[in-house]
Amino acid sequence: MASNKILCLSLLLAAAAATLAAATGGKLSPAYYSTTCPKALAIVQAGVVAAIQKETRIGASLLRLHFHDCFVNGCEASILLDETASIATEKTAVPNQSVRGYDVIDDIKAELEEACPGVVSCADILTLAARDSVVYVFMTVFCHAWMQLGGPSWEVDLGRKDSLTAGRAAVNTSIPPPTFNLTALAASFSSQGLSFRDLISLSGSGRLFNSGHTIGVARCVSFRGHIYNDSDIDPSFAESLQQICPRSGSDGVLAPLDLKTPTHFDNCYYRNLLRKQGLLHSDQELFSGNSEANSIVRTYVNQPSVFFKDFVQGMIKMGNIKLLTGSQGEVRTDCRKVN
Repeated sequence: MASNKILCLSLLLAAAAATLAAATGGKLSPAYYSTTCPKALAIVQAGVVAAIQKETRIGASLLRLHFHDCFVNGCEASILLDETASIATEKTAVPNQSVRGYDVIDDIKAELEEACPGVVSCADILTLAARDSVVYVFMTVFCHAWMQLGGPSWEVDLGRKDSLTAGRAAVNTSIPPPTFNLTALAASFSSQGLSFRDLISLSGSGRLFNSGHTIGVARCVSFRGHIYNDSDIDPSFAESLQQICPRSGSDGVLAPLDLKTPTHFDNCYYRNLLRKQGLLHSDQELFSGNSEANSIVRTYVNQPSVFFKDFVQGMIKMGNIKLLTGSQGEVRTDCRKVN
């Protein structure tokens, strides 16, 4: 069964290479490691698949890890750096305290260093791992109908370099919290060069700042305000959540961000919004009083292929935020520390 899933994943990525080769541009290239580390993509893919087979939720965590990296000074793997005398780590900043997946990246990096030392950057590993996580969790449910559904996959342009320092001070101002309203969310995404449509597609593909919404969970502390204080929520839904998330305490209790298919990548997240069953305040903001947002959400409900297409374009754009390339930065041999 597992081998069939891996074969299907390989077919999905091959199809993406044939259909999306022209989707990205700039200095990077999907073939960046074709001669220097020809097995790089296969090594990353195998590491991601193994991690998800061990714990399904880690797919959402890897997607979120990529988002939290890119939104703080760009996609340059600064989030992976540990604390040192000269580096204030981003890991302990409040928005990152529930971020997971570091050990998966460490394991993949170790395999890559064994195969081709000092070649593949940690920033590229993060970007590839996010893509492979989405493709794999989608494939496990919909592989047989991927072509008909237009499921999400894409080529990743490669050649990013790793930062020489971290940006802890920027974390609190760069990662949008679950309490943001739609205006604040749009401004946050716009500051990163992402459009209003990118905001809605990336939020539904996985609320990246709270665990990958269609394939993840959220902590009580993140949704407490919404279920007790907001009016734009289904009363019975709020009451059910209040049973596990009291007004105080139990901050770490988890609830699925997508009630119907919490560990899969699909468009049920948007159906929940139509029912006023968005788990977070920032979720339900996507379907409230804004006509443009409401129209996009309805489109994603009725036309999943449009959601997948928009998500792919949003992920490509996000993966290209403020990159270090060429002689900038370095290729770390250990993702947790500079060389």
